[in-house]
Amino acid sequence: MSKSIYVGNLPWTSTEEELRTAFENYGEVTSVKIVEDRETGRPRGFAFVEMNDQDALAAIEALDGTDFGGRALKVNEAHPRTERAPKPRW
Repeated sequence: MSKSIYVGNLPWTSTEEELRTAFENYGEVTSVKIVEDRETGRPRGFAFVEMNDQDALAAIEALDGTDFGGRALKVNEAHPRTERAPKPRW
């Protein structure tokens, strides 16, 4: 079974390939997705990486707080997005 990993505090210049390389040191990476702003298309500074359960736990433990492009990564298990109330249109 695969686990989704949240990776935060990414440098704006990070690429999906760089993230894949960093996480592949701990096992097979199923997918990598850097989240982009809908309006500008620029990276928002976080991503999601999918790996199998055991490899994901090892990657989370090893990479949380490590330096990546001059920034300390925030790495933990991703949780399902909670629904937010729609913004009122005035």
